[in-house]
Amino acid sequence: MTTETESTSTFTQPGVSGMVADWSSDKQAFDMPWGKLMMWIFLLSDTFIFSIFLTGYMKVRMSATDQWPNPSEVFALTLFGEHLPLILIAIMTFILITSSGTMAMAVNFAYKGDRRTTAILMAVTALLGASFVGMQAFEWTKLIVDEGIRPWSNPFGAAQFGSTFFMITGFHGMHVTAGVIYLSIVARKVARGDYEKKGYAIVEIAGLYWHFVDLVWVFIFAFFYLW
Repeated sequence: MTTETESTSTFTQPGVSGMVADWSSDKQAFDMPWGKLMMWIFLLSDTFIFSIFLTGYMKVRMSATDQWPNPSEVFALTLFGEHLPLILIAIMTFILITSSGTMAMAVNFAYKGDRRTTAILMAVTALLGASFVGMQAFEWTKLIVDEGIRPWSNPFGAAQFGSTFFMITGFHGMHVTAGVIYLSIVARKVARGDYEKKGYAIVEIAGLYWHFVDLVWVFIFAFFYLW
C-alpha cells in the first residue's frame, strides 16, 4: 500500500504536462539535475558541429591548389614600428584562459555559499569574454578593411582561407557572445539572491558552457594560427 502511494505521488501528472512539471521543478535524471544533463547534451551536439567545421577546414586546406596564407603575416600587428606576428591572438588566448580560471573560482565560491564573490567572479568572466569579442571584431575589421580579405578571395594566397576563417571564428564568436549574455544574467540573479533556496547548480551549468567555449578556442588557435 505504501509503495502504491509513493509511486502515484511521484508521477502525479502523466503525459506532456507531467514532463513539463518535472522539468520545471528541476528533478534529476541519472543522478544529475535536468538542467545540467541538457547542457551536456547541447555541448555534445555542439562538439559534433565544431568537429565537422574543423574537419572540413582541414580537407579544404589540404586540397587547396594555391599556397595557404602564412598566419604570421596575415595576423601580424605593427606596434611602435615593430612587426609583431600573432600578438593579438596571443592576448585573446590569454584572456580566454584567464576567464576559464575566474569561472572555475566562481563555481567554487558558489558551492561555498559566498554569493557576493561568486557574482563578482562571474561578472569578471563576462567582462573578459566581452573583451575577447571586441578584439575579434578588431581582428575582422583589420582583415577585411586593411588586408582586403573576403570570404571568396584574399591577396595572401588560397581563396578558401577567407570563407573557412570567417565561418569558424564567427561561429565561435557567436558562442562567446551568447556566453557573455548568459553569464551576465546569471551573475545578476546570483547577486540578488535568486538561487538561495534552489542552490547554485546553475553556476556550474554556466561554467560547463564557458569551459567548452574556451576549449574550442584552443583547437581553433592550433588549426588557424599555428598550423
